[in-house]
Amino acid sequence: MTLSPAVLFGFIGAYFIVLIIISRITSRGTDNDSFFTANRSSPWYLVAFGMIGASLSGVTFLSIPGAVVKDGFTYMQIVMGYFFGYLFIIHVLLPVYYKLTSASIYSYLETRFGFMAYKTGAAYFFISRMIGSAFRLYLVALVFDRFVFGFYGIPFWLTVLITILLIYVYSFRGGIKTIVYTDTLQTTFMLLSVAIAIIFIASEMSWSAGEAIQNLQQSSYFRWFEWDSSQKNYFFKHFFSGMFITIVMTGLDQDMMQKNLTCRNLKEAQKNMYWMSSILIVVNVVFLALGAFLYSYAFEKGIVQMAAEGSRYPVDVFNNARGVMENTSTDVFFPVIALEHLPLAAGVCFILGLIAAAYSTADSALTALTTSVCVDFLGFKKGDKREKLRMLVHIGVAFVLFWVIVLFREINNDAVINELFKIAGYTYGPLLGLFALGLFTKRIPDNKWVLPVCIAAPVLSYIINVNSETLLKGYKFGFELLLLNGFITFCGLWLISIKRN
Repeated sequence: MTLSPAVLFGFIGAYFIVLIIISRITSRGTDNDSFFTANRSSPWYLVAFGMIGASLSGVTFLSIPGAVVKDGFTYMQIVMGYFFGYLFIIHVLLPVYYKLTSASIYSYLETRFGFMAYKTGAAYFFISRMIGSAFRLYLVALVFDRFVFGFYGIPFWLTVLITILLIYVYSFRGGIKTIVYTDTLQTTFMLLSVAIAIIFIASEMSWSAGEAIQNLQQSSYFRWFEWDSSQKNYFFKHFFSGMFITIVMTGLDQDMMQKNLTCRNLKEAQKNMYWMSSILIVVNVVFLALGAFLYSYAFEKGIVQMAAEGSRYPVDVFNNARGVMENTSTDVFFPVIALEHLPLAAGVCFILGLIAAAYSTADSALTALTTSVCVDFLGFKKGDKREKLRMLVHIGVAFVLFWVIVLFREINNDAVINELFKIAGYTYGPLLGLFALGLFTKRIPDNKWVLPVCIAAPVLSYIINVNSETLLKGYKFGFELLLLNGFITFCGLWLISIKRN
Protein backbone atom coordinates (compact mmCIF):
# COMPACT_ATOMS: atom_id res chain seq x y z
CA MET A 1 0.00 0.00 0.00
CA THR A 2 1.46 3.36 -1.06
CA LEU A 3 1.41 6.06 1.59
CA SER A 4 -0.47 9.23 0.65
CA PRO A 5 1.34 12.58 1.00
CA ALA A 6 -1.39 13.75 3.42
CA VAL A 7 -0.70 10.87 5.81
CA LEU A 8 3.05 11.46 5.65
CA PHE A 9 2.58 15.19 6.17
CA GLY A 10 0.48 14.52 9.28
CA PHE A 11 3.05 12.22 10.85
CA ILE A 12 5.91 14.62 10.05
CA GLY A 13 3.96 17.45 11.68
CA ALA A 14 3.23 15.39 14.79
CA TYR A 15 6.88 14.38 15.05
CA PHE A 16 8.10 17.97 15.07
CA ILE A 17 5.48 19.01 17.59
CA VAL A 18 7.03 16.46 19.96
CA LEU A 19 10.51 17.89 19.30
CA ILE A 20 9.30 21.43 19.96
CA ILE A 21 7.69 20.34 23.24
CA ILE A 22 11.00 18.75 24.33
CA SER A 23 12.76 21.97 23.33
CA ARG A 24 10.43 24.12 25.44
CA ILE A 25 11.00 21.91 28.48
CA THR A 26 14.80 21.66 28.18
CA SER A 27 15.47 25.30 27.25
CA ARG A 28 13.98 26.89 30.36
CA GLY A 29 16.44 29.20 32.05
CA THR A 30 19.16 28.63 29.45
CA ASP A 31 22.00 31.02 28.64
CA ASN A 32 25.04 30.97 26.37
CA ASP A 33 26.84 28.43 28.57
CA SER A 34 23.81 26.13 28.32
CA PHE A 35 23.75 26.58 24.55
CA PHE A 36 27.46 25.77 24.12
CA THR A 37 28.15 23.15 26.82
CA ALA A 38 24.80 22.36 28.55
CA ASN A 39 26.56 23.61 31.72
CA ARG A 40 28.53 20.33 31.67
CA SER A 41 25.61 18.52 33.30
CA SER A 42 24.33 16.02 30.71
CA PRO A 43 23.81 12.39 31.82
CA TRP A 44 26.46 10.32 30.03
CA TYR A 45 24.00 7.58 28.99
CA LEU A 46 21.77 10.07 27.15
CA VAL A 47 24.78 11.50 25.35
CA ALA A 48 25.93 7.99 24.38
CA PHE A 49 22.55 6.94 23.02
CA GLY A 50 21.97 10.20 21.17
CA MET A 51 25.39 10.08 19.54
CA ILE A 52 24.47 6.81 17.80
CA GLY A 53 21.88 8.69 15.75
CA ALA A 54 24.27 11.58 15.15
CA SER A 55 26.91 9.14 13.88
CA LEU A 56 24.44 7.67 11.39
CA SER A 57 23.25 10.48 9.11
CA GLY A 58 20.37 10.41 6.65
CA VAL A 59 22.87 9.47 3.93
CA THR A 60 23.96 6.44 5.96
CA PHE A 61 20.35 5.55 6.71
CA LEU A 62 19.68 5.31 2.96
CA SER A 63 23.03 4.10 1.68
CA ILE A 64 24.08 1.25 3.97
CA PRO A 65 21.08 -1.02 3.25
CA GLY A 66 21.24 -0.25 -0.47
CA ALA A 67 24.98 -0.92 -0.78
CA VAL A 68 24.65 -4.50 0.50
CA VAL A 69 23.95 -5.76 -3.02
CA LYS A 70 27.36 -4.53 -4.17
CA ASP A 71 29.56 -4.94 -1.13
CA GLY A 72 27.85 -7.45 1.15
CA PHE A 73 28.78 -6.92 4.79
CA THR A 74 32.31 -5.65 4.02
CA TYR A 75 31.27 -2.25 5.39
CA MET A 76 31.86 -3.83 8.80
CA GLN A 77 35.60 -3.68 8.07
CA ILE A 78 35.29 0.11 8.32
CA VAL A 79 33.15 -0.18 11.45
CA MET A 80 35.86 -2.28 13.11
CA GLY A 81 38.28 0.52 12.36
CA TYR A 82 35.80 2.98 13.87
CA PHE A 83 36.05 1.19 17.21
CA PHE A 84 39.83 1.58 17.43
CA GLY A 85 39.51 5.20 16.36
CA TYR A 86 37.15 5.74 19.29
CA LEU A 87 39.73 4.25 21.65
CA PHE A 88 42.19 6.91 20.50
CA ILE A 89 39.59 9.62 21.13
CA ILE A 90 38.80 8.23 24.58
CA HIS A 91 42.38 8.00 25.83
CA VAL A 92 44.19 10.77 23.93
CA LEU A 93 41.81 13.52 22.76
CA LEU A 94 39.16 13.66 25.51
CA PRO A 95 41.74 14.27 28.30
CA VAL A 96 43.14 17.16 26.23
CA TYR A 97 39.72 18.70 25.63
CA TYR A 98 38.65 18.45 29.25
CA LYS A 99 41.67 20.51 30.28
CA LEU A 100 40.43 23.38 28.11
CA THR A 101 38.15 26.03 29.55
CA SER A 102 36.75 26.87 26.11
CA ALA A 103 33.60 25.41 24.54
CA SER A 104 35.55 24.95 21.28
CA ILE A 105 38.01 22.10 20.80
CA TYR A 106 40.03 24.27 18.39
CA SER A 107 41.17 26.50 21.23
CA TYR A 108 43.75 23.72 21.78
CA LEU A 109 45.45 24.87 18.58
CA GLU A 110 45.74 28.42 19.94
CA THR A 111 47.21 27.15 23.20
CA ARG A 112 49.67 24.91 21.38
CA PHE A 113 50.59 26.91 18.26
CA GLY A 114 49.06 30.37 18.30
CA PHE A 115 46.46 32.55 16.61
CA MET A 116 46.78 31.52 12.95
CA ALA A 117 46.70 27.75 13.57
CA TYR A 118 43.60 28.25 15.74
CA LYS A 119 41.70 30.27 13.14
CA THR A 120 42.79 27.96 10.31
CA GLY A 121 41.53 24.86 12.14
CA ALA A 122 38.22 26.52 13.03
CA ALA A 123 37.74 27.76 9.45
CA TYR A 124 38.34 24.31 8.00
CA PHE A 125 35.79 22.84 10.39
CA PHE A 126 33.22 25.45 9.36
CA ILE A 127 33.71 24.75 5.64
CA SER A 128 33.68 20.97 6.11
CA ARG A 129 30.62 20.83 8.31
CA MET A 130 28.65 23.40 6.31
CA ILE A 131 29.10 21.55 2.99
CA GLY A 132 28.68 18.12 4.60
CA SER A 133 25.50 19.09 6.46
CA ALA A 134 24.07 20.79 3.37
CA PHE A 135 24.72 17.66 1.31
CA ARG A 136 22.96 15.41 3.83
CA LEU A 137 19.97 17.70 4.22
CA TYR A 138 19.79 18.10 0.45
CA LEU A 139 19.26 14.36 0.01
CA VAL A 140 16.57 14.31 2.69
CA ALA A 141 14.88 17.35 1.17
CA LEU A 142 14.75 15.49 -2.15
CA VAL A 143 12.86 12.63 -0.46
CA PHE A 144 10.44 15.10 1.16
CA ASP A 145 9.98 16.90 -2.14
CA ARG A 146 9.30 13.68 -4.04
CA PHE A 147 6.99 11.98 -1.54
CA VAL A 148 5.31 14.81 0.37
CA PHE A 149 5.63 18.49 -0.45
CA GLY A 150 5.95 18.13 -4.22
CA PHE A 151 2.41 16.72 -4.42
CA TYR A 152 1.07 20.05 -3.12
CA GLY A 153 3.02 22.13 -5.62
CA ILE A 154 5.41 23.42 -2.96
CA PRO A 155 8.69 24.44 -4.65
CA PHE A 156 11.92 22.77 -3.61
CA TRP A 157 13.39 25.95 -2.07
CA LEU A 158 10.38 26.25 0.24
CA THR A 159 10.75 22.57 1.24
CA VAL A 160 14.35 23.32 2.20
CA LEU A 161 13.34 26.45 4.09
CA ILE A 162 10.71 24.54 6.07
CA THR A 163 13.24 21.80 6.80
CA ILE A 164 15.78 24.25 8.24
CA LEU A 165 13.21 26.39 10.06
CA LEU A 166 12.01 23.32 11.93
CA ILE A 167 15.56 22.70 13.17
CA TYR A 168 15.93 26.34 14.15
CA VAL A 169 12.65 26.43 16.08
CA TYR A 170 13.60 23.62 18.47
CA SER A 171 17.32 24.43 18.80
CA PHE A 172 17.73 28.22 18.92
CA ARG A 173 17.19 28.61 22.68
CA GLY A 174 18.61 25.48 24.31
CA GLY A 175 21.33 24.65 21.78
CA ILE A 176 23.36 21.60 22.77
CA LYS A 177 21.36 21.22 26.01
CA THR A 178 18.23 20.58 23.95
CA ILE A 179 20.08 18.55 21.30
CA VAL A 180 21.19 15.96 23.87
CA TYR A 181 17.53 15.14 24.56
CA THR A 182 16.13 15.48 21.02
CA ASP A 183 18.93 13.25 19.69
CA THR A 184 17.91 10.59 22.21
CA LEU A 185 14.37 10.66 20.82
CA GLN A 186 15.60 10.66 17.23
CA THR A 187 17.95 7.73 17.77
CA THR A 188 15.00 5.82 19.24
CA PHE A 189 12.87 6.50 16.15
CA MET A 190 15.69 5.62 13.80
CA LEU A 191 16.38 2.25 15.42
CA LEU A 192 12.66 1.45 15.71
CA SER A 193 12.15 2.16 12.00
CA VAL A 194 14.87 -0.33 11.07
CA ALA A 195 13.60 -2.98 13.49
CA ILE A 196 10.00 -2.60 12.30
CA ALA A 197 11.06 -2.82 8.64
CA ILE A 198 12.85 -6.11 9.38
CA ILE A 199 9.80 -7.45 11.25
CA PHE A 200 7.47 -6.60 8.36
CA ILE A 201 9.78 -8.18 5.78
CA ALA A 202 10.09 -11.35 7.86
CA SER A 203 6.29 -11.44 8.16
CA GLU A 204 5.78 -10.94 4.41
CA MET A 205 8.29 -13.73 3.72
CA SER A 206 6.71 -15.99 6.39
CA TRP A 207 10.02 -16.32 8.24
CA SER A 208 10.43 -17.03 11.91
CA ALA A 209 13.27 -15.24 13.69
CA GLY A 210 15.48 -18.32 13.36
CA GLU A 211 14.66 -18.71 9.65
CA ALA A 212 15.44 -15.05 9.01
CA ILE A 213 18.87 -15.41 10.61
CA GLN A 214 19.52 -18.65 8.75
CA ASN A 215 18.55 -17.12 5.40
CA LEU A 216 20.80 -14.15 6.12
CA GLN A 217 23.79 -16.35 6.92
CA GLN A 218 23.25 -18.45 3.78
CA SER A 219 22.76 -15.49 1.45
CA SER A 220 25.44 -14.22 -0.93
CA TYR A 221 25.38 -10.89 0.93
CA PHE A 222 26.76 -12.33 4.16
CA ARG A 223 30.38 -11.64 3.19
CA TRP A 224 32.34 -9.67 5.79
CA PHE A 225 35.93 -9.56 4.55
CA GLU A 226 37.71 -8.78 1.30
CA TRP A 227 41.31 -10.00 1.19
CA ASP A 228 42.05 -9.12 -2.45
CA SER A 229 44.35 -6.09 -2.24
CA SER A 230 43.31 -4.90 -5.69
CA GLN A 231 39.72 -4.31 -4.56
CA LYS A 232 38.50 -0.94 -3.23
CA ASN A 233 37.08 -2.65 -0.13
CA TYR A 234 40.30 -4.51 0.74
CA PHE A 235 40.30 -5.24 4.48
CA PHE A 236 43.34 -3.24 5.59
CA LYS A 237 42.39 -0.28 3.41
CA HIS A 238 38.92 -0.21 4.95
CA PHE A 239 40.07 -0.88 8.51
CA PHE A 240 42.69 1.87 8.74
CA SER A 241 40.50 4.28 6.80
CA GLY A 242 37.68 3.68 9.29
CA MET A 243 40.01 4.25 12.21
CA PHE A 244 41.34 7.58 10.93
CA ILE A 245 37.93 8.73 9.68
CA THR A 246 36.68 8.36 13.26
CA ILE A 247 39.68 10.17 14.74
CA VAL A 248 39.30 13.08 12.32
CA MET A 249 35.57 13.34 11.65
CA THR A 250 34.58 12.63 15.26
CA GLY A 251 37.58 13.39 17.45
CA LEU A 252 38.64 16.56 15.61
CA ASP A 253 35.10 17.71 14.80
CA GLN A 254 33.44 20.33 17.00
CA ASP A 255 29.99 18.98 16.15
CA MET A 256 30.64 15.48 17.48
CA MET A 257 32.88 16.41 20.40
CA GLN A 258 30.63 19.18 21.67
CA LYS A 259 28.21 16.53 22.94
CA ASN A 260 31.00 14.79 24.84
CA LEU A 261 31.98 18.06 26.47
CA THR A 262 28.50 18.34 28.00
CA CYS A 263 29.19 15.39 30.31
CA ARG A 264 29.88 16.14 33.97
CA ASN A 265 33.53 15.11 33.89
CA LEU A 266 36.16 13.28 31.86
CA LYS A 267 35.37 9.88 33.37
CA GLU A 268 31.71 10.10 32.33
CA ALA A 269 32.65 11.33 28.84
CA GLN A 270 34.94 8.33 28.41
CA LYS A 271 32.23 5.97 29.67
CA ASN A 272 29.85 7.52 27.16
CA MET A 273 32.25 6.89 24.28
CA TYR A 274 32.92 3.28 25.31
CA TRP A 275 29.23 2.45 25.32
CA MET A 276 28.42 4.39 22.17
CA SER A 277 31.22 2.81 20.11
CA SER A 278 30.25 -0.70 21.26
CA ILE A 279 26.54 -0.29 20.50
CA LEU A 280 27.37 1.30 17.14
CA ILE A 281 28.91 -2.00 15.97
CA VAL A 282 25.64 -3.84 16.64
CA VAL A 283 23.57 -1.09 15.00
CA ASN A 284 25.61 -1.25 11.80
CA VAL A 285 25.18 -5.02 11.63
CA VAL A 286 21.41 -4.52 11.90
CA PHE A 287 21.45 -1.94 9.08
CA LEU A 288 23.34 -4.34 6.82
CA ALA A 289 20.98 -7.18 7.74
CA LEU A 290 18.08 -4.93 6.75
CA GLY A 291 19.70 -4.41 3.34
CA ALA A 292 20.04 -8.14 2.80
CA PHE A 293 16.40 -8.72 3.80
CA LEU A 294 15.22 -5.90 1.50
CA TYR A 295 16.93 -7.42 -1.52
CA SER A 296 15.71 -10.92 -0.72
CA TYR A 297 12.18 -9.56 -0.41
CA ALA A 298 12.40 -7.55 -3.65
CA PHE A 299 13.62 -10.50 -5.71
CA GLU A 300 11.18 -12.93 -4.11
CA LYS A 301 8.14 -10.67 -4.68
CA GLY A 302 9.01 -9.68 -8.24
CA ILE A 303 9.12 -5.96 -7.54
CA VAL A 304 10.62 -5.39 -10.98
CA GLN A 305 7.18 -5.79 -12.57
CA MET A 306 5.46 -3.79 -9.87
CA ALA A 307 7.93 -0.94 -10.33
CA ALA A 308 7.41 -0.99 -14.10
CA GLU A 309 3.64 -0.72 -13.73
CA GLY A 310 3.16 1.84 -11.00
CA SER A 311 6.29 3.19 -9.37
CA ARG A 312 7.08 6.88 -9.36
CA TYR A 313 10.71 5.95 -9.97
CA PRO A 314 12.35 4.98 -13.29
CA VAL A 315 12.11 1.29 -14.12
CA ASP A 316 15.89 0.90 -14.14
CA VAL A 317 16.08 1.55 -10.41
CA PHE A 318 15.26 -2.14 -9.97
CA ASN A 319 16.38 -5.16 -11.90
CA ASN A 320 15.83 -8.80 -11.11
CA ALA A 321 19.38 -9.62 -12.18
CA ARG A 322 21.89 -8.81 -9.47
CA GLY A 323 24.58 -8.02 -12.03
CA VAL A 324 22.45 -5.24 -13.47
CA MET A 325 21.49 -3.97 -10.01
CA GLU A 326 25.14 -3.43 -9.25
CA ASN A 327 25.35 -0.83 -12.00
CA THR A 328 22.45 1.29 -10.75
CA SER A 329 22.00 3.72 -7.86
CA THR A 330 20.98 1.86 -4.71
CA ASP A 331 20.34 4.80 -2.37
CA VAL A 332 16.64 4.93 -3.31
CA PHE A 333 16.10 1.22 -2.73
CA PHE A 334 15.09 1.38 0.93
CA PRO A 335 12.60 4.30 0.51
CA VAL A 336 10.88 2.75 -2.53
CA ILE A 337 10.40 -0.63 -0.84
CA ALA A 338 9.26 0.96 2.43
CA LEU A 339 6.91 3.53 0.93
CA GLU A 340 5.51 1.62 -2.02
CA HIS A 341 5.58 -2.09 -1.19
CA LEU A 342 5.50 -2.65 2.58
CA PRO A 343 2.41 -2.10 4.79
CA LEU A 344 1.40 1.42 5.80
CA ALA A 345 2.98 1.25 9.26
CA ALA A 346 6.38 0.33 7.79
CA GLY A 347 6.25 3.35 5.47
CA VAL A 348 5.39 5.69 8.33
CA CYS A 349 8.23 4.27 10.41
CA PHE A 350 10.63 4.70 7.49
CA ILE A 351 9.78 8.39 7.11
CA LEU A 352 10.14 9.00 10.83
CA GLY A 353 13.42 7.07 10.85
CA LEU A 354 14.74 9.08 7.91
CA ILE A 355 13.79 12.37 9.58
CA ALA A 356 15.41 11.20 12.81
CA ALA A 357 18.63 10.12 11.08
CA ALA A 358 18.90 13.36 9.12
CA TYR A 359 17.91 15.75 11.87
CA SER A 360 20.03 14.17 14.59
CA THR A 361 23.00 15.16 12.42
CA ALA A 362 21.70 18.49 11.12
CA ASP A 363 20.49 19.99 14.40
CA SER A 364 23.77 19.36 16.19
CA ALA A 365 25.68 20.66 13.15
CA LEU A 366 23.73 23.91 13.22
CA THR A 367 24.47 24.26 16.93
CA ALA A 368 28.16 23.39 16.49
CA LEU A 369 28.59 25.85 13.61
CA THR A 370 26.98 28.57 15.73
CA THR A 371 29.29 27.67 18.62
CA SER A 372 32.34 27.82 16.37
CA VAL A 373 31.45 31.24 14.98
CA CYS A 374 30.70 32.64 18.45
CA VAL A 375 33.66 31.15 20.31
CA ASP A 376 36.34 30.84 17.62
CA PHE A 377 35.69 34.02 15.66
CA LEU A 378 33.69 36.37 17.91
CA GLY A 379 35.62 35.55 21.07
CA PHE A 380 32.81 34.38 23.36
CA LYS A 381 34.11 33.22 26.75
CA LYS A 382 32.50 31.27 29.58
CA GLY A 383 29.84 33.42 31.20
CA ASP A 384 29.41 35.64 28.13
CA LYS A 385 25.98 37.32 28.19
CA ARG A 386 25.67 38.28 24.52
CA GLU A 387 22.65 36.04 23.93
CA LYS A 388 21.05 38.24 21.24
CA LEU A 389 24.26 38.15 19.20
CA ARG A 390 24.41 34.35 19.56
CA MET A 391 20.80 34.08 18.32
CA LEU A 392 21.65 36.30 15.33
CA VAL A 393 24.62 34.06 14.53
CA HIS A 394 22.33 31.03 14.74
CA ILE A 395 19.97 32.63 12.21
CA GLY A 396 22.90 33.57 9.96
CA VAL A 397 24.31 30.03 9.97
CA ALA A 398 20.85 28.62 9.13
CA PHE A 399 20.57 31.16 6.28
CA VAL A 400 23.94 30.10 4.82
CA LEU A 401 22.96 26.44 5.12
CA PHE A 402 19.72 27.15 3.24
CA TRP A 403 21.51 28.81 0.32
CA VAL A 404 24.14 26.07 0.03
CA ILE A 405 21.36 23.45 -0.28
CA VAL A 406 19.51 25.57 -2.86
CA LEU A 407 22.79 25.88 -4.79
CA PHE A 408 23.05 22.09 -4.89
CA ARG A 409 19.61 21.99 -6.46
CA GLU A 410 20.54 24.63 -9.03
CA ILE A 411 23.62 22.66 -10.01
CA ASN A 412 21.25 19.72 -10.66
CA ASN A 413 24.15 17.41 -11.39
CA ASP A 414 24.69 14.46 -9.04
CA ALA A 415 28.31 14.03 -10.13
CA VAL A 416 29.16 17.67 -9.33
CA ILE A 417 27.33 17.57 -5.97
CA ASN A 418 29.08 14.34 -4.95
CA GLU A 419 32.39 15.93 -5.93
CA LEU A 420 31.64 18.94 -3.71
CA PHE A 421 30.92 16.56 -0.83
CA LYS A 422 34.24 14.82 -1.44
CA ILE A 423 36.04 18.17 -1.53
CA ALA A 424 34.58 18.94 1.91
CA GLY A 425 36.32 15.76 3.07
CA TYR A 426 39.66 17.17 1.92
CA THR A 427 39.39 19.92 4.48
CA TYR A 428 39.70 17.45 7.36
CA GLY A 429 43.27 16.63 6.30
CA PRO A 430 44.74 19.90 7.61
CA LEU A 431 42.98 19.33 10.94
CA LEU A 432 44.61 15.89 11.16
CA GLY A 433 48.03 17.35 10.37
CA LEU A 434 47.69 20.23 12.85
CA PHE A 435 46.55 18.07 15.76
CA ALA A 436 49.14 15.37 15.00
CA LEU A 437 51.98 17.91 15.11
CA GLY A 438 50.64 19.30 18.38
CA LEU A 439 50.05 15.97 20.13
CA PHE A 440 53.08 13.99 19.02
CA THR A 441 55.89 16.55 18.60
CA LYS A 442 57.39 19.50 20.46
CA ARG A 443 57.61 21.64 17.33
CA ILE A 444 55.94 25.01 16.80
CA PRO A 445 55.32 26.19 13.22
CA ASP A 446 55.91 29.72 11.97
CA ASN A 447 52.40 31.19 12.19
CA LYS A 448 52.56 33.12 8.92
CA TRP A 449 53.13 29.90 6.95
CA VAL A 450 50.44 27.78 8.61
CA LEU A 451 47.59 28.87 6.32
CA PRO A 452 49.56 28.44 3.05
CA VAL A 453 50.59 24.91 4.09
CA CYS A 454 47.02 24.01 5.06
CA ILE A 455 45.75 25.25 1.69
CA ALA A 456 48.49 23.57 -0.33
CA ALA A 457 48.03 20.12 1.27
CA PRO A 458 44.42 19.51 0.12
CA VAL A 459 45.22 20.88 -3.34
CA LEU A 460 48.23 18.59 -3.69
CA SER A 461 46.18 15.64 -2.38
CA TYR A 462 43.50 16.32 -4.97
CA ILE A 463 46.06 16.42 -7.79
CA ILE A 464 47.62 13.14 -6.63
CA ASN A 465 44.19 11.52 -6.36
CA VAL A 466 43.12 12.55 -9.86
CA ASN A 467 46.37 11.22 -11.36
CA SER A 468 46.93 8.27 -9.01
CA GLU A 469 46.35 5.57 -11.63
CA THR A 470 49.12 7.07 -13.78
CA LEU A 471 51.50 8.00 -10.98
CA LEU A 472 50.99 4.88 -8.85
CA LYS A 473 50.57 2.16 -11.47
CA GLY A 474 46.79 1.88 -11.38
CA TYR A 475 46.27 2.51 -7.66
CA LYS A 476 42.96 4.20 -6.76
CA PHE A 477 42.56 6.08 -3.51
CA GLY A 478 39.56 5.51 -1.30
CA PHE A 479 39.03 6.75 2.24
CA GLU A 480 42.77 6.55 2.82
CA LEU A 481 43.12 9.80 0.85
CA LEU A 482 42.42 11.49 4.19
CA LEU A 483 45.64 9.98 5.55
CA LEU A 484 47.62 11.27 2.58
CA ASN A 485 46.16 14.73 3.07
CA GLY A 486 46.98 14.74 6.77
CA PHE A 487 50.49 13.42 6.13
CA ILE A 488 51.25 16.14 3.58
CA THR A 489 49.97 18.77 6.03
CA PHE A 490 52.06 17.29 8.84
CA CYS A 491 55.22 17.28 6.69
CA GLY A 492 54.63 20.85 5.53
CA LEU A 493 54.09 22.07 9.09
CA TRP A 494 57.20 20.19 10.22
CA LEU A 495 59.29 21.99 7.60
CA ILE A 496 58.13 25.44 8.74
CA SER A 497 58.50 24.69 12.45
CA ILE A 498 61.18 24.70 15.11
CA LYS A 499 61.57 22.53 18.21
CA ARG A 500 60.79 24.12 21.56
CA ASN A 501 60.29 22.83 25.09
